[in-house]
Amino acid sequence: MTTTTVKNQNQVALTRRQFVVSSALASGGLALGFHFPAAAQSNELSTLGGSEINAWVVVRPDDSCVIRIARAEMGQGTHTGLAQLVAEELECDWAKVSLQTFTPGQNLARKRVWRNMSTGGSRGIRESHEYVRQGGAAARIMLLQAAAAEWKVSVNELSVEKGVVSHAASGKTTSYGKLASQASKLPAPDPKSITLKHPRDWKILGKSPRRLDTAPKVNGSLKYGIDTVLPGMQYAAIKACPVFGGKLISFDASKISSRRGIKAVVRVDDESVAVLADSFWRAKSALEVLPITWDFGPNGKESSATIAERLREGLTSSNNVFADIDQGNVAEAIQGATKKIEAVYGTPFVSHACMEPMNCTARVTADRAEVWVPSQNAEASLAALAAVTGLPLEKCEAYNPPLGGGFGRRGGTQDYVRQAALIAKQFPGTPIKLIWTREEDMTHDFFRPIGQCRLVAGIDAKGDMVGLHLRVSGQSINAHVSPHNIVDGKDRRQLQGYWKDPGESQLGYTVPNLKVEYAMRNTHVPVGPWRGVNTNQNAIYLECFIDEVAKAAGKDPLAFRRNLIKNHPKHLGVLDAVADKGGWDKPLAPGMFRGIAQFMGYGSYTAAIAEVSIKGNGVKVHRLILATNCGHAVNPVQIASQIEGSVAYGMDSLQSESSVKDGRIVEKNFDTYPIARMYQMPKIESVIAPTYDFWGGVGEPTICVVAPAILNAIAAARGGKPVRMLPLKNEGLRLV
Repeated sequence: MTTTTVKNQNQVALTRRQFVVSSALASGGLALGFHFPAAAQSNELSTLGGSEINAWVVVRPDDSCVIRIARAEMGQGTHTGLAQLVAEELECDWAKVSLQTFTPGQNLARKRVWRNMSTGGSRGIRESHEYVRQGGAAARIMLLQAAAAEWKVSVNELSVEKGVVSHAASGKTTSYGKLASQASKLPAPDPKSITLKHPRDWKILGKSPRRLDTAPKVNGSLKYGIDTVLPGMQYAAIKACPVFGGKLISFDASKISSRRGIKAVVRVDDESVAVLADSFWRAKSALEVLPITWDFGPNGKESSATIAERLREGLTSSNNVFADIDQGNVAEAIQGATKKIEAVYGTPFVSHACMEPMNCTARVTADRAEVWVPSQNAEASLAALAAVTGLPLEKCEAYNPPLGGGFGRRGGTQDYVRQAALIAKQFPGTPIKLIWTREEDMTHDFFRPIGQCRLVAGIDAKGDMVGLHLRVSGQSINAHVSPHNIVDGKDRRQLQGYWKDPGESQLGYTVPNLKVEYAMRNTHVPVGPWRGVNTNQNAIYLECFIDEVAKAAGKDPLAFRRNLIKNHPKHLGVLDAVADKGGWDKPLAPGMFRGIAQFMGYGSYTAAIAEVSIKGNGVKVHRLILATNCGHAVNPVQIASQIEGSVAYGMDSLQSESSVKDGRIVEKNFDTYPIARMYQMPKIESVIAPTYDFWGGVGEPTICVVAPAILNAIAAARGGKPVRMLPLKNEGLRLV
């Protein structure tokens, strides 16, 4: 294994702690390493009764194969997809495959052989596919070498299928289980010498074998973080200042100390207080009546109205604005156009609303600290624990169970880990299980950023768009959670989907005169990645406006897009695929209306058609057709499942809002914060259109086209009147 240390004038060396913390935050990785002799390992990982061939593969005597997985599982199927990548190159029997996860401490002890453990940004497979497949291929090569040595033949004379190794000339056969012990002692092949399979030769990839995590979900045996139980455990309920940026002044513990089961009332930090009890219900109930004095500070005067005014100022101001794209002469083109179209769109703060609220169990002693936490980034959890306790990373550990929803909330923002560790420090040796109430979870989220967008276009006498000026005004995620990603005061992240560069979130339209700007207008409300992050809002702004421009030009929305997109074949490919599947050129039943949208995010190309009807103020979404080109389709059934889940999240964004009054979030639970219900879900048809020439994401890309396709159908049903300011209730509409 080769490790390269990069230094600059301000940094001559990295401590081990600095290395892991920076790696966790930057989602980086090391050069691939396949093989570590058992004698050299610390923080040993069980081989489950088998032989470790390399870091990725353990083979048991019964020929079953254990595949190790680095990423988090939150229902998206990443574990199964990653196992398919390894199994394909390993040439094992999928019916005999099982999974094993490991901890960030074990990864650190083995010099991060498994690389990045972060799961987010639809990167689980697209970021790690190459080295994961190399791990499977290396294990296969070592097993074949063991057979060749036993039979004293050339490894080139051997073949393998479903873990059975054959030598055609002699008729001999053996199995992986019989070869594993000897193979584990062989040197690993040089990764540069490994040739991975061509997609045309795939046997497991591109198929949809059984998911490896279904059975424990169905039989109820799967344990989430919130299910953690340890001997002597105490439960903690927490309350932070309702106003972001406010402070905890005091609390009167005497008012609740005599209540049954109450163990302690503690200050957690400058902003929060916690009650400990022998059950969560008792801790929560006592906390609800605990007298607390807060200092709300100046943010207590903020509201949705004051924030909206700040965003409106950013739409026309020259202060703190940068242009990411500025080609041609936009002002001149629009001024000289036959028609000028202008609109302002807006999207609110929204909550992640994970079904499993934030929770973390922590146990801290003088020389050891551990957390049991559902995390999208276990290395970041480990780093947070070490930072709070002051212990070296080698004396800390983070155990990462399956997640009951993540959607970006459980990634880099490790607030609940820090809180649990701070409480546990005050009670050495006692496991402390911190659980947020639903109300705490929904009012102290890292919300999807609020934003507004002003769009101005000019069309010529032929109805072609000759100029487009687009400016987003809104809050920056990077400014709140990762300011090091803002370069020269410019935050390109907020313009996802409008980028000129190909590969990740490229704008699919070609306009001769184009200006794309961002005005950073931050608020006191904390923000963070929300499944799909900024592509969701940006697709609404642009795709709804494109329909407005098409209407002004007197052109069909599909034909108008095709003309703009003709220089972007992959964008055009999914647009045509969804139009064909959705029967765009066929008449609809009376009272039914269509809308269309396309966009790119997370390395994948997506498009959607929605069919809706409106009765009174009720909007019924009857059918959604969604096309995705993610390059290589590892597991088509899982891709379809992710598309279907994207529909629910996209529909959430039409009706959900986390509004602000007196500096605090108003919507505290699902009675006031609507999410998509089963009865609201439409018929969903997925079109998976892989071109097998790149690796794109799956979990997030499709969300961004759901809302604009539905909104464009609503506009068509209303005679061309668009919905520009979400949620739908602002227009007196609701999903039914």
